[in-house]
Order: sequence, then C-alpha cells, then structure tokens
Amino acid sequence: MAITGALPSSPFLGHVPFHLGKSSSTYFTHNSVCIFKVKALFWGSRRSVKPADKVLSLGEFTLSEADSLGDTGTPEKISVSVVSSISEVSPDNWDSCSLDATGHQQFNPFLSHGFLSSLEESGSAVEGTGWIPQHIIAEDESKNILGVVPLYLKSHSYGEYVFDNSWANAYYNYGLSYYPKLQCSVPFTPVTGPRILVRNTSHRDQVFDILVSAMKDLAVKFNVSSLHITFPTSNEWHKLEEKGFLQRTGMQYHWKNRNYKNFDEFLMDMKQSKRKNIRQERKKISAQNVTMKRLRGHEIKASHWDTFYKFYRNTTDNKWGTAYLTRDFFHRMGAKMGDNVLLVVAEEGDELVAAALNLIGGDTLYGRLWGCLPGTYYANLHFEACYYQAIDAAIELNLSTVEAGAQGEHKIQRGYMPVPTYSCHYILDEDFKRIIDDFLVRETAQVKLVMNLLQDSGPFKENVWN
Repeated sequence: MAITGALPSSPFLGHVPFHLGKSSSTYFTHNSVCIFKVKALFWGSRRSVKPADKVLSLGEFTLSEADSLGDTGTPEKISVSVVSSISEVSPDNWDSCSLDATGHQQFNPFLSHGFLSSLEESGSAVEGTGWIPQHIIAEDESKNILGVVPLYLKSHSYGEYVFDNSWANAYYNYGLSYYPKLQCSVPFTPVTGPRILVRNTSHRDQVFDILVSAMKDLAVKFNVSSLHITFPTSNEWHKLEEKGFLQRTGMQYHWKNRNYKNFDEFLMDMKQSKRKNIRQERKKISAQNVTMKRLRGHEIKASHWDTFYKFYRNTTDNKWGTAYLTRDFFHRMGAKMGDNVLLVVAEEGDELVAAALNLIGGDTLYGRLWGCLPGTYYANLHFEACYYQAIDAAIELNLSTVEAGAQGEHKIQRGYMPVPTYSCHYILDEDFKRIIDDFLVRETAQVKLVMNLLQDSGPFKENVWN
C-alpha cells in the first residue's frame, strides 16, 4: 500500500486529557473513545484469523553454544508454542517465570497465575469479551518452562488504557482493517511490569529474544495489523526499540514513600496550603459518621465481594463505562490472591457504603477500583478511600510506592506526582508505521512538556520531590 497526500490534520491523537491548572489554557487531548464504540468493531475488510484452539507450535530454536553447552556438549533447543488458556500452564511454572522476571522484592501480583487465571475462569478476559488468550510458552528439551508471555488476540481496543482508536480510524479511512490485533498486557490493568517473563538462567537474554521473535512471527502468521506491548518496564521498552517496535510514552500519578513513620510526617513535606486542605478533607469523613476499615485476605468475606461488585457496577454505569469484570472474578481473585488483596471499606453504622480495591506487591500498593452505594454521596469519601487510606497502608506496610491507576490530575494535590509509563507498537504495514512513528515523536515531546509543568507546580515543598 502506498499512502499519498496528507492524513487528516490530527489522525493520531491518543492520550488522556491533561489540564495544566486553572490559569493555564494548555490542554492535551485525545479523540473520544465513545466515537468508536460501534464503528471500531466493523471497520474495513476484517482479517481472517484462526487462533490456537489449544496448542500451536511456533517452532524450535537453538541456543548459541556460548550460553547453552552442558555436560553433553550439545546446544540446547527451545520449543515455543501458543496456548489458548493460562490453565494449560501450571501455576508454579507460570509464577516462577513471573517472580524471576521481577525479583521477589518487586513482586507484581497482576502477573501471577492467580490473577490472570481469575480473569479467564470468570469470563472476564475470554473470546466472548474480545480477549482471546494466546499466551506464548518457551520450553527446553526436558519440558521445563523457561519463559511465558501474556498475550491476547483482540477485536477492539477497550480495557487497555493506551488509546489507539484514532489509529484504527486512520486505517479505516484507507480501506484497511485495524482489528484484530495482538495485545501483550494484563487485561484491564494499567500497571507497569515486565511483559516477557523469563526464568533467571544463564541464557535468559536469548530466551527473551526468542519470545519477542515468536510474538512478531505470530503477528505475521495471524495476518493482524499490529502487535502492542503495553505498560512494559523501562528496560524492556528500550530493548524492544532495537527489535523494530515503535515507542510511546504516557503518564500516571504515583505516591512515593520517603521512609515516613506516619501520615502526618508525609504531610509535613507538603506546602502549607495543600497540607491544610488534606487535613480538612480527612476530617469530613468522621463528621459524616463514616468509619474506614482496611480488610486483608481472609478478613474479606464473600458478602464483601458481592457488595463490592454492586459498587463497581454503580461506578461503571454512572460513568457510561463498561463493566469488564464479572461478579465471579472478584470471588475467584480474592480466594487465589489471599493477603495480596487489600479492601478499604467505608461503613455508616452497620452498612457498607463504599469500598476501594487494592493489590499488594513486593514494594508497591496498587489501587485498582472504587465504588459506592447507589444514590449516596459522602463528601471527600473517594479521596479518603482511594488515596489517603492507600498512603496510610503503604506507610504501615513499609511499601515504597502507591500506584493509584490511570488518569486523574486531581491526585497531584494529594501527593501523587506524574511519572512516565511506556508502550511498544509493532506495526506491520510499513507506510503506516512511518506515519505513526512521526506522530509518536511529537506526542512524546508533548508528554514531557506536560510532566515538567506539572512537577514544577506540584504540592511539595521545594527540593522534596525528585
């Protein structure tokens, strides 16, 4: 395909909106996802893709002698395959790859077999919802699993938090189909972590390269438009650039623990006006006869999950969103993840009126979902449940970071500062690849500018944030 002329004036606007304070007229916008909710599924002549029914072989690879020669002096062979469900891999094997990829200190609960299998078993991330599992597995000749990749064949762009709907629109304008595509990610979870999960062996770099090549081969085999790796680590992001992936930068808001002994000590690092505002917001919770509790592991009962699901649906319904997760997901995830789950609940008397779901990693508390009782309103309860209780918990558990999810510049005034996030994009059509690459260069410059402005106008005293 040869593309001539110019694309529409803003064909690839793709990030969440940012606003630089009341006195600023600078905005950073993206095309509305809602515009594409129906269109995106039917654009262009749809590619014919036959995903793996159970196991699909992607071939054998030989490790170089420098790394692989054992007692026999024979180079080791690695076989790579695609499985249609994470249940085809034992929890121990999957989690060994995940833990070796992160290290125990930086354990990421979303990469665990328990979390990912809960998504599949509950019907949340399955073919019927447009997430067809196509996980890639690398095994040695003794059937030891050396690496895994969480991968999905997708018919839409929902639940990813890296917006590419306008890319799909551009494809459509040229009579091409953007969907299906391959997505390497944790469904519905904008959390940074390794995406190519490799055991810590002497040849892990080779296994990493083999798995990346296998993903690219699968994209060609399935004749998809593209392969996307969202929220990888910075290290992976740089490695993947060398392998032909386009690089994209985004932004989130994280809280950093500077060895605080308590919440008040954290407040002392903030400017006086911001410190005063937070104290006033927290006081309003008790003034409304609301009690906050943090429940963990076995303290969270089935009744809590049933109620939380109602809260979750209330949130998605009110925001014109999509309820990606089923009721069964919360029950399964809670049972499998144990003490890695922290549920912040708000009660008025004996009634549960709101809750915020968090997962606990090796050094990070991850804030995920929030919801409240339909038809109720409590001033500042969202800030308390999602942000201040998370900070309290991180200090208590000696965790270094709170990640409070995507978007939300209101988090800045509550101590959550902007940090970069990353994604990588392998575009098979060379003409579109060049155009998207040009857009990403300009978009990255905008993101950096916004981050610098937000950091300069942050809530902390001078020299506290770095």
